Amino acid sequence: DLCIGGEVTLAGSGASTYAWDNGVTNNTAFSPNTTNTYTVTGTDANGCQNTDQVTVTVNALPTVSAGSDQTVCFGDNVTLSGSGASTYAWDNGVTNNTSFTASATTTYTVTGTDGNGCQNTDQVTVTVNALPTVSAGADQTVCFGDNVTLAGSGASTYAWDNGVTNNSAFSPNTTTTYTVTGTDANGCQNTDQVTVTVNALPTVSAGSDQTVCF
Repeated sequence: DLCIGGEVTLAGSGASTYAWDNGVTNNTAFSPNTTNTYTVTGTDANGCQNTDQVTVTVNALPTVSAGSDQTVCFGDNVTLSGSGASTYAWDNGVTNNTSFTASATTTYTVTGTDGNGCQNTDQVTVTVNALPTVSAGADQTVCFGDNVTLAGSGASTYAWDNGVTNNSAFSPNTTTTYTVTGTDANGCQNTDQVTVTVNALPTVSAGSDQTVCF
């Protein structure tokens, strides 16, 4: 048995010269496309002839798939799984059906081997998008009761913790560090923090009340 694209060499024995059908030359490699039975006619030194046959089975290559192309964010895990064969070997250090962290856009090749030992390949591209450079803005110092407005930058949308709405004023009660998560157009996210220091108001005294004569 062999796989499509493989070579086979047919060589007769038991006579002096050999003639094959189907265009085969004795003891010369060729690459058959389909399963076929080949007949050899052997002639000995006396000119006597006899024949024999051999069947060469040609197995089709497996239809291997590396799966659909993927787009992920830097640091995301990716799992690549081949299909259409029995076993799979990937390049770039990938193990079939085992997650790994993608760090750069790469085209991965899988070689699938079927039960006949025939192999075929396929490729899949994993596009890795960079994370946005998100900024929560500069730290701020305010007095108790003052309004503060926090606004993220570097992404498309922003989600704050501690109940803060992006670019909307609020009045913090205590010194707090706020975290913003920015999401860009690719769906990739990054975070940044800003600290708002809240200073207490001074305890001011105007003195005791006084009574005077007109």
